[in-house]
Amino acid sequence: MENTSGQIVRTVDAHHHLWRYTAAEYGWIDDSMRILQRDFLADDLVAEMKAADIDGAVAVQARQTVDETRWLLEQAANCDAICGVVGWAPLAEKNLVAVLDAFADKPKLRGLRHIVQGEPDENFILRPDFNDGVKRLRQYGLVYDVLIYERQLPQAIEFVDRHPEQAFVLDHIAKPRIREGIVEPWAERMREMGRREHVWCKVSGLVTEADWSAWTLHSLRPYLDVVVEAFGPQRLMAGSDWPVCLVASGYKRWFDVLKEYFAEYSVAEREAIFGGTAKSVYGLR
Repeated sequence: MENTSGQIVRTVDAHHHLWRYTAAEYGWIDDSMRILQRDFLADDLVAEMKAADIDGAVAVQARQTVDETRWLLEQAANCDAICGVVGWAPLAEKNLVAVLDAFADKPKLRGLRHIVQGEPDENFILRPDFNDGVKRLRQYGLVYDVLIYERQLPQAIEFVDRHPEQAFVLDHIAKPRIREGIVEPWAERMREMGRREHVWCKVSGLVTEADWSAWTLHSLRPYLDVVVEAFGPQRLMAGSDWPVCLVASGYKRWFDVLKEYFAEYSVAEREAIFGGTAKSVYGLR
């Protein structure tokens, strides 16, 4: 795959964010995350990517507004390194088709996501109106990114079973309780999710679920081992979760850790994890 500058895209950061920071719009960024209380724009991303030898990236929504989706697509249109966007659209609302039709001429829109982890209703992902919206994604060629906490895996498994032809990507390995060192029942549920061949998984977001100042590859290894067992290398994709990761890890450090963990895997497996799977699943151009 080449981007518009003619560069061959070998490696892909499958999950990052961009934003113009305001306290009102990003209220979840509290003072413990003060490092995130500023703008993070495409030029900042490209500098991080170059240092880590990453060629392409997928920008993912951080706010649940159509305006943010438009803004991310504008950033992508002006940045060759951003190969795709996972935006937000009102999946549970009657105006969904009109919104998706308005984005039909935006080839870099490759998927949608809803912040299910933040919904007070633990069964939100099973609501009929939300599922009616998800049913429409295939006709637009869009992937759906699943953002949940580990406790919501049973509902997420039922959800993906309702849509066997839809491509799903599970974000942040479903956010296990790494800080507490708890593996079960997350591991068992991840193995069950991994049996669904229309579901892929992002190896991202681990450091923010761990002890921000004391995590090591050793402390993350049990969770990485489970994900590889559950999905296999060919259904994994590496992502930074930048800039959120900065509370616990620099961009390059995270990719260096993943490269160390996967160092003994075959060339084909590493090529899939670090770019090939993201390119094929999202249909990056």
